[in-house]
Amino acid sequence: MLWIKALHIVMVASWFAGLFYLPRIFVNLAMVAPESLAERDRLLLMARKLLRFTTILAVPALALGVSLWAYYGIGWGPGNAWMHAKLALVALAIVYHWQCAVHLRQFVAQGSTRSHIWYRWFNEAPVLLLLGIVILVVVKPI
Repeated sequence: MLWIKALHIVMVASWFAGLFYLPRIFVNLAMVAPESLAERDRLLLMARKLLRFTTILAVPALALGVSLWAYYGIGWGPGNAWMHAKLALVALAIVYHWQCAVHLRQFVAQGSTRSHIWYRWFNEAPVLLLLGIVILVVVKPI
């Protein structure tokens, strides 16, 4: 079980590293001048590759988490309300990940109308999600 836990932590950390950086690329894309096609193309290439890599990392992170829950019983039984709250935050992280893909598609289609300031705020969500998840798992306040 400890190997699965360790791999789960590494995969989650790697997944969130991608979720931390991808919106930073969106900030830069929102700031690119319309005539800077080479810069835009380079940032789009980086964003596509990072989204693909981040998605690949999310799959084992989620699968290992499910195996810890389903096969080893972590979070089962009374007194484990923290697990329900954690799963809600994980669901929000999945929605955030999906939303990043939506924003990337908008940039590719040159349809993003959001400002770099909006993307700076959007970039803060995964930090808050990871903070909440770690506190729930380690401290188990509920």
